[in-house]
Amino acid sequence: MANENDHFKKWNRRDILKSLGGIPLLGAVWYAGADLAGSASRERQFLLETLNIEASPPPATGPMSGEPLRIGIIGFGGRGEDLCRALGFATNEWLKEMQEAASTNPNNKRLAEFKAQENLNVKLVAVCDVFDIKAQRALDSFNNNTNKIKRFRTHTELINSGEVDAVIIATPDHWHAPISIDALNAGVHVYVEKPMTHNISETYTLRETVKKNPKTVFAVGHQHRQTQSFLTAQDVIKKNILGHVSLVVSNTNRNDDNGAWQYDIHEKASEQTIDWNQFIGNAPQVPFNTEHFFRWRKWWAYGSGLSGDLLTHDFDRINCILKMGIPNSVTASGGIYTHRDGRNVPDVLQVNMEYPDFTNGSSQTQGKEKGMTFVYSATLGNQFDRGTVMMGHDGSMELGNQITVYADSGSTKYAELLKEGRIEPGVPLYQYDPAANGVDAVTSATAKYFANKGLLWTYRDGKRVDSTFLHIREWLSCIRNGGTPSCSIKEGFEEAISAHMAGLSYKLGRKIDWDRVTERIIAKPGEDLDALLLANKESLVKA
Repeated sequence: MANENDHFKKWNRRDILKSLGGIPLLGAVWYAGADLAGSASRERQFLLETLNIEASPPPATGPMSGEPLRIGIIGFGGRGEDLCRALGFATNEWLKEMQEAASTNPNNKRLAEFKAQENLNVKLVAVCDVFDIKAQRALDSFNNNTNKIKRFRTHTELINSGEVDAVIIATPDHWHAPISIDALNAGVHVYVEKPMTHNISETYTLRETVKKNPKTVFAVGHQHRQTQSFLTAQDVIKKNILGHVSLVVSNTNRNDDNGAWQYDIHEKASEQTIDWNQFIGNAPQVPFNTEHFFRWRKWWAYGSGLSGDLLTHDFDRINCILKMGIPNSVTASGGIYTHRDGRNVPDVLQVNMEYPDFTNGSSQTQGKEKGMTFVYSATLGNQFDRGTVMMGHDGSMELGNQITVYADSGSTKYAELLKEGRIEPGVPLYQYDPAANGVDAVTSATAKYFANKGLLWTYRDGKRVDSTFLHIREWLSCIRNGGTPSCSIKEGFEEAISAHMAGLSYKLGRKIDWDRVTERIIAKPGEDLDALLLANKESLVKA
């Protein structure tokens, strides 16, 4: 019987390594040549058994049977519309746009995928938006023979109406926690967009509110937890394929107005069509202006800048794989370097999160390795894709809607295979692409950015699926059948505190430490960290 090395004698090394590139659950397999397929198959099997990586979807969520759940949407802007489509409700305007897009581009399958979406057995019965035009858009689209929707002027009226079982919150950041807390205390289930909170104190209050209302189901909108490649990446870490991970690098790279939050201002926006006081809420009172209303992400008073808006995506992407939690310390720097348009949140931001006690296993002498740094680097002035990479002693993993693993030339675990030439550091050791046979239509540079991060869609059995739909379905299943969402209060608390530490470090120009015993961000004597975090200024150091 031939041994493993005999198989390789019929090949050159490049052929063998190339054939190992795709070892997917479903998707691409790279063949060096048809005549080599038999040996390639044996080599793939050898590597599969060596690595033992399992690509599998998350546990199935429960049935959607029973009485329809009554849902209210609070905040019907762009993200609010996305979330309603995940529930099965698309506006007339979106349907028309997608019909036109499909007619001109056969590869655009968004309308077909929406129509093929599973019925979640819900009624969209209530909408609350402070902009009349947006609220009317929901009423015009969702009132029909099978669904009746009603507008409420305030979130408290909606929550206390007795007409909703659950709410989805897609408002500006400064309303996330107040509405969540009011809803939970009223016995209404909550799905809230990220970041979970806008300041530190409400992060604790929300956590306590969730604990005090165990019959309600609370979920945070980090939909990438449903992404197939991320679930496979969890197994890569579990099997210690990378060895000790000492550095994780993740990036935001965007370079258009939409990506920089310079959104269009609606032609019908006015003091007559916008409830300005409702929008302001707990933010500092300023005269009505459409710039703040439509482009609220550009100010600390309503949004959270790169640290709360986009870092939180990447933090939770890594946290769902490494489960590293809140860092011991955070340092951040940056500035307003690409959009000097009056905003006071940075458009370039670098964040280092330190985890000196982190460990995920090792292939070296016990005790030699411990600790990890998570580096987040962002610019809104360049969209060159720098990707996300987890770097371990034995290998590195590129992470997106695909994952690719490379062996490291200094690896202990793979030293023998490297010496034999059976593994080459520059050639993928493992690659998983669940979309290899699919066609993905990306409509803009910002959409591509989200798609590459696994935030727009994922795959189930080789079929493209909206990851937000899966995340919403998980939440609805927990309401109906019990269980805890994959991103609930524990994960939301870790996301929010870590983001607030980054925001504070940027504003104060110093390292921010976390006390694990007291579960508190460490302040200097006399400091009010929330006042500093929410100060509507670019930087307290530069001011």
